[in-house]
Amino acid sequence: MNACLLSTGEPRRVGFVSTRFQGTDGVTLEARKWAAVLEQMGHPCYWMGGLLDSPPEISHLAPLAFFRNPEVEALHRRLYGVSVRSRELSDAIHTMKERLKDELYRFIEKFRLEVLVPQNILAIPVHIPLGLAMTEVLAETGLPAIAHHHDLAWERERFTLNAVNDHLRAAFPPSLPRIEHVVINSMAQKELARRCGLPSVVIPNVVDFETPPPGIDEYNADVRQEIGLAPDDLFVLQPTRVVARKGIEHALELVRRLGDPRVKLVISHPAGDEGNEYMKLMRERIEEAHLDVRFIAERVAEQRGRDAEGRKIYTLFDVYPHADLVTYPSHYEGFGNAFLEAIYFRKPVVVNTYAVYARDIAPLGFKTIAMNQLVSNEVVRKTREVLTDPALRQEWAETNYQLGVKYFSYAVARRKLAARMANLFGESI
Repeated sequence: MNACLLSTGEPRRVGFVSTRFQGTDGVTLEARKWAAVLEQMGHPCYWMGGLLDSPPEISHLAPLAFFRNPEVEALHRRLYGVSVRSRELSDAIHTMKERLKDELYRFIEKFRLEVLVPQNILAIPVHIPLGLAMTEVLAETGLPAIAHHHDLAWERERFTLNAVNDHLRAAFPPSLPRIEHVVINSMAQKELARRCGLPSVVIPNVVDFETPPPGIDEYNADVRQEIGLAPDDLFVLQPTRVVARKGIEHALELVRRLGDPRVKLVISHPAGDEGNEYMKLMRERIEEAHLDVRFIAERVAEQRGRDAEGRKIYTLFDVYPHADLVTYPSHYEGFGNAFLEAIYFRKPVVVNTYAVYARDIAPLGFKTIAMNQLVSNEVVRKTREVLTDPALRQEWAETNYQLGVKYFSYAVARRKLAARMANLFGESI
């Protein structure tokens, strides 16, 4: 599909800033998509973070910006779960903030930046000094910014009791004249207005529906064999990390109730950075129910390659084409990247009706197997029907793909980012 590229006057040098741009976390993935869209529009993009895998010639590495930096973690352990902080702790926050401001100024000067794109660092308070530093730099320079908010502080229970409410009100997010605030769902938009009095625009997560998905090629043709599946097995893919909010226990229950030994649940990602208790629970349930579940995180990475044993490493996009069904039973999501990826690869989806899905996605008409916190008889019946009816799968796939093109393609991000740039620089689209 040929994209109609939008231009907003002169090219502007755009600087993306976050704690990290590395790997396959949601913020990194969406930032890369925005950069691809902005570069199509003629705006060169540059990167600053505590971890980076962008090319060195367009990157500014600032290790202190990473939220898992030992200095940052030591500071943050003292900020939550209490309501009062010491003067010494206040001084430590400000000292770190000043160091990060120096890094931001170096980044701006190094690449002669004209607009900044803070990615989630003015939303989720996992790095208070970085949010404060960004806010003060924007206030001091007057540089325009498009602040992309993926996870807001009030959406996470662990931030409720804290000793930094003054900083949260100042910088998470800030109220400054040349910031375009962008959220990823309508619930966040309403809460940002209600709690902070700030207007915002919804730009949903997107996928490049304008480019057909990659399929099975010579490299990835052996995925099923490599993960131990038989030719007639039914491949059910859970394409998420193993964390509690992903609701993987529902996927286990669905597989159990299907009662078909050919059905194999394949989980593509590791536990991540939220501990291993949920993984332990999952393994206990798998053992008790005698389920055949494959954990393949050690075989999936951002790029193809070989591991230390010489085995092939696949990308997630190598795995999707082989799946017969995708499970996405999350209790909570800011949006839902895995849902979009599933319909991009034309796969049927079992989806829990988490709040953002129910409000922003379901009304658009996607054909899915929807569950409401329970694996009901109807969910099991529909799953069996979809797995055994190729014509139905094809019908759903085409309907869902066309809806993806309409509502969640790069074209959507292109139009909305063009409007944000036009607003900041007083130019027409």
